[in-house]
Amino acid sequence: MSPDDSPHGKTEAKLVYMANQIATFFKTQPASESVEGVANHINKFWEPRMRRQLFEIIEKGDSGLHPLVLEAAQMIHRPMPVEKVTSP
Repeated sequence: MSPDDSPHGKTEAKLVYMANQIATFFKTQPASESVEGVANHINKFWEPRMRRQLFEIIEKGDSGLHPLVLEAAQMIHRPMPVEKVTSP
């Protein structure tokens, strides 16, 4: 099974695809608005879990993300890490 065949790999590929679609739309906007547009869209419409996974993808490197997404990452709200709950 390749990494993209695992449920986590499919989720990553889908998030990269979605983020790149957003960047493709906003790259038609003036340069001064495109990066901010990508960040605003992701902040407004992506739930924290999706944004957390996006940052994990970015941190791995060589993600296949559009340069606008990578530039917008500085303005995307990073969710708090999920705390693992241990049973008593």
